[in-house]
Amino acid sequence: MGTAPTTRTLVLVEGDSDAGAVRALADLIGCDLDLHRIRISSAGGVTNFSKVLAEFVGAHPGAAFCGLYDVADEWHVRRALASVGSPIAAHESPESVGFFACVADIEDELIRALGTDAVERVLEAQGELSSFRRFQAMPRYRNAPVHDQVHRFLGTRATRKIRCAQRLVEVLELTRLPRPLTLLAARLREACSLPGARASSRQGDLDPL
Repeated sequence: MGTAPTTRTLVLVEGDSDAGAVRALADLIGCDLDLHRIRISSAGGVTNFSKVLAEFVGAHPGAAFCGLYDVADEWHVRRALASVGSPIAAHESPESVGFFACVADIEDELIRALGTDAVERVLEAQGELSSFRRFQAMPRYRNAPVHDQVHRFLGTRATRKIRCAQRLVEVLELTRLPRPLTLLAARLREACSLPGARASSRQGDLDPL
């Protein structure tokens, strides 16, 4: 019996909606995740980054890693990198080793990139626009900016959040990708174009890309 293919690159994200968005991004840029042995892993919360990353590095020595996180959670990313022997200096950004920050979260980034009208068209295509209109009419949200209404509505159900994050990436043009996805797309392209390409990081004595 042959051994299972070794993962070459880990893309570490906080939750399932982030993972769905990254899978859609890979499809958008033509990156075959299975062919190039790229694993997208949801940590189930940024506080689990250290555990997931340490387990990956232990199981796949020499492999690459990169990821997405919310800017408010940067400390957890720095701790995770330090735990696997890839610390970064206080003046350095996690971007230097392939971890890219969303200002609030991935949904916020996608709403700003697309605009609320485009997001509403996605909701309409999914049969959820009438639900969103009822949500907008609720006293708690009726005076909020539409961006905030959409963002809150997407988060009211976990399945909606996952489904919409993926769909919003699918309808994006590459030229309108939000900054963290643009940077991550570049890492994925590199991992897909070079055998064993490293999509991050300073694991051990490796130099950053």
